[in-house]
Amino acid sequence: METMKRTVTCGALRKADAGKKVTLNGWVHRKREHGGISFINLRDRYGVTQVVVDDGAPAELASLTAELRNEYCLAIEGTVRARPDSMINPEMDTGEIEVAAEKIVILSRAEVLPFQIDGESGAKEELRLKYRYLDLRTASMQRKIKLRSDVAFAVREYLTAGGFYEIETPTFIRSTPEGARDYLVPSRLYAGQFYALPQSPQLYKQILMVAGFDKYFQIARCYRDEDARGDRQPEFTQIDIEMSFVGREDILSMVEGLMGHIFKKTLNTSLPAQFKRYSYDEAMELFGTDKPDLRFDMKMQDFSPYVAGGEFQAFKDALAAGEADKAAAAAKGITISGGGVKALVVPGKGDYSRKQIEELEAQAKIYKAKGMAWMKVGAGILEGGVSKFFASQAADIIKGLGAKQGDLILIVADSKRRIANTALGAVRSKLGRDLGLCDPAKFEFAWIVDFPLFEFNEDENRWEAAHHMFSYPQGKYHATLEQDPGAVKGDLYDLVLNGFELASGSIRIHDPDLQKKIFKIVGFDPAEAESKFGFLTEAFKYGAPPHGGIAPGLDRLVMLMAGETSIREVIAFPKNSFAQSPLDDSPNTVSQEQLNELHLSIVQPKAGTPADLHRSEGSPSV
Repeated sequence: METMKRTVTCGALRKADAGKKVTLNGWVHRKREHGGISFINLRDRYGVTQVVVDDGAPAELASLTAELRNEYCLAIEGTVRARPDSMINPEMDTGEIEVAAEKIVILSRAEVLPFQIDGESGAKEELRLKYRYLDLRTASMQRKIKLRSDVAFAVREYLTAGGFYEIETPTFIRSTPEGARDYLVPSRLYAGQFYALPQSPQLYKQILMVAGFDKYFQIARCYRDEDARGDRQPEFTQIDIEMSFVGREDILSMVEGLMGHIFKKTLNTSLPAQFKRYSYDEAMELFGTDKPDLRFDMKMQDFSPYVAGGEFQAFKDALAAGEADKAAAAAKGITISGGGVKALVVPGKGDYSRKQIEELEAQAKIYKAKGMAWMKVGAGILEGGVSKFFASQAADIIKGLGAKQGDLILIVADSKRRIANTALGAVRSKLGRDLGLCDPAKFEFAWIVDFPLFEFNEDENRWEAAHHMFSYPQGKYHATLEQDPGAVKGDLYDLVLNGFELASGSIRIHDPDLQKKIFKIVGFDPAEAESKFGFLTEAFKYGAPPHGGIAPGLDRLVMLMAGETSIREVIAFPKNSFAQSPLDDSPNTVSQEQLNELHLSIVQPKAGTPADLHRSEGSPSV
């Protein structure tokens, strides 16, 4: 394109440019006619400029202008002129000027649009994804994709200045058990053998530490074959970081500095130098989740001190059953917390109706609570719900919980303390949303530390790694690892932002003998461990340094910075909720010739299987 090439962008012109002859390239954002004058708002990535075809323009120019429709791609040549004071548009960066058109060339025409790009289209997500190239033209998507680019640049800027090397790791690797299903890639050259797409660069970045690159990062593409939801995608991006000769505090401090730089550079928002910090146990007790939303307070409290003096049998039964379970587990060498009765004071919501309380109870039941009790705080007394069972303790309960007149008290009990916590925590989260307490323009970070290293799988009667098998157990537990795995805390840490897990990391095991102990505790067969991870454990035999790392999710970070609730809003070409791409209709079938080259044959799913059900929803055959 040599003729009518732009000399300036649609967002650059100002009043000082009046009198200049310019050429603009862009799309018709909006066109309107007024008294024989045509106004064209021309848009490109940089902004919008008003172009005017005056009354009395040459017939050829007037005729061509009459043809123009939204999203026609144009080249326009004209002269910049200042708008009269009465016609200045303060909502446009270029609102003080307009360009008087002298020549217009249609570079390409646009058919009738499936949805409007000018303003809020109201189009459903599936339609937006099918015509993603149009959706990406909208001001909202342009802003979010720019923010993503700015965040990625700020990451590279900060880490490179801090001595980190950006190193790429393979995307064709061997399949290893890391929690989710791998995406497999069949080998044409080696029949029956497969590569896997990486769920994360975990093993390779640890090998880079053994190789002596003591500060590594990568903006890494990762792949997990799991059900999609708002903050997940089959393919996603994380800011992968690993460091040698460090402890937990070094990594937490580095990430606090990184986040501070990103937010200041891209949003001009200052973050605290240090983030709040809670142990895993504290977070579960106070918020019922290990990813608490701290934009509002409303902490959960222990109601069990009031149970014995009350007359509500369900609470007493929950605590008694919990103690029995705790004793039985202890006899097997398993540490559990027993039962729990947890309370949540909702300020000023003593006027909640029975229906509203039942909706909150339904939320608790999703998380396995058997029910939810409630009381309202009156003038020094408790009213409604289960208040009659605690009448004699009303003053102590009100004072102990810090409740005030007009407040609502919600209570969940269970023989498993974790259920009582998570169920009431889910109610707390719902209240935060329902009461408008989750301001998207507010950013509340927190570290969650001291996670359990192991979780007991009751269905399979065995221990599992709570994070992954390469996380370092805190030193004080090394002597009792195998005797009491349930009590072991790992050198693990999560970064939480506004109720989302933004990053997860740990200090890694670098001692081959300690690694073998972890494999043994989780029941990982030594031969299988050697088969799956032998290349890593072999590397550890040659002077592996102490090391640790973390991996903030780039998609989630940008999603929260943009005030969105789905990462699909900040990815240029995401999959839908069925892990499909409406834009290019993938996944899809391939030719028999391709299958033959890969030594593959297709087995059709039986009727009623998940694959068959997905196909009935419009998915391609598998």
